[in-house]
Amino acid sequence: MKKIELLAPAGSYEKAKTAFLYGADAVYCGTSSLSLRTRADMQNEDLVKTIQYAHRIGKRVHVTLNIFAWDEKYDEIIEMAKLLNELKPDGIIAADGGVIEVLKQYAPNVDIHVSTQANVVSLHDALFWHKLGAKRVIMAREMNKEQLKYIMENKPKDLEVETFIHGAICFAFSGRCFLSDFLSCRSANLGDCAQSCRWSYQLYAEEKNNPGQLMPIETNEYGTSIFSSKDLCLIKEIPEIIEMGIDSVKIEGRLKTEYYLASIINAYRNAIDDYEKDPEHYDYTKYLKEIEKVKTRALTTFYFNDRNNKDIQDYSGRQYNEDYEFGGKVITYQEKDKSIIEIKNKLQVGDEMEIIIPYKIEPYSFKIEKLWDVDTKEEISEISPGVKGQKVMMKLPISCEENWILRRKK
Repeated sequence: MKKIELLAPAGSYEKAKTAFLYGADAVYCGTSSLSLRTRADMQNEDLVKTIQYAHRIGKRVHVTLNIFAWDEKYDEIIEMAKLLNELKPDGIIAADGGVIEVLKQYAPNVDIHVSTQANVVSLHDALFWHKLGAKRVIMAREMNKEQLKYIMENKPKDLEVETFIHGAICFAFSGRCFLSDFLSCRSANLGDCAQSCRWSYQLYAEEKNNPGQLMPIETNEYGTSIFSSKDLCLIKEIPEIIEMGIDSVKIEGRLKTEYYLASIINAYRNAIDDYEKDPEHYDYTKYLKEIEKVKTRALTTFYFNDRNNKDIQDYSGRQYNEDYEFGGKVITYQEKDKSIIEIKNKLQVGDEMEIIIPYKIEPYSFKIEKLWDVDTKEEISEISPGVKGQKVMMKLPISCEENWILRRKK
């Protein structure tokens, strides 16, 4: 059985380290000005650190240059291509034909991966990019499993195929959206999406013989989130994806928290490893249970199983989890003593907590018995994240490592 790559998002150097810690084989990241996430906290120096760190621990980095670029962007793109040719990441993700030509000229030592933004939906399309020098094609999210199987059975052996298995779905075809630019002058195709599809809208009906008389159409007092899609989740389908020979499975979410990354990556890491060890007894429900603890929207398999699937839109606009939240991150572990935790939400004595353990699907549950102020060492009953990086001291019930994530039950 071919070893499949688990590819995770990294919106910052710290998030890249979290992704690797919890089982990602590779991460994808990019600078804020040239990838499709201008709000990601990744500058050139962070990109350099991420690539160096990944290669030091035997992991991989795919760099995103997947904007659709105006001519005035090409000087910056050429300089980035030259830098990446020196840094030698494991792939550069691009969609714009002009950008790909620049990469072939100025970064000839790095593999080209064709972005999902290029809407690759057929074997013919994949072969087109392969002839132009692409090492990998990232398939459009809209494809179903029969279409993917056909491509895997007929593609050249040296052409790799990557597909999304989890995360947000764009309302527009493979993310080629103009809604944000139209409503807020922020172009999704230049990396500045305002997520207008997630907004709540007031809808009205107008009878053609009575122009100007608008009748509201509402699902609740906030209107409707008619454009907002559910999140993709293919945890049940992992066996089929592995068996068809897909090279890489991808999780969406460069703007997600370290808590989200740890939870989702760990679930899929365990699922993939467990299936490869014992395919006869694959039980997706235990991984889905962990995913449910961190999801902020309803989940869908999108078109993977059925092109006619209508269970895609999340009309409620719900973007929170009512049961669990990010508790904190281990900064310093002290055996039989007080460990230092960076808190992410309010913590208090008596809170039910879970430690998310890398490569283990069952978290460790415990209750906070005591808390201590980091500076004064005085015992306290609660603490809130008043400043960035707020820390607290507590005793942890099991041996932990730096950067392990704590989950808090609400």
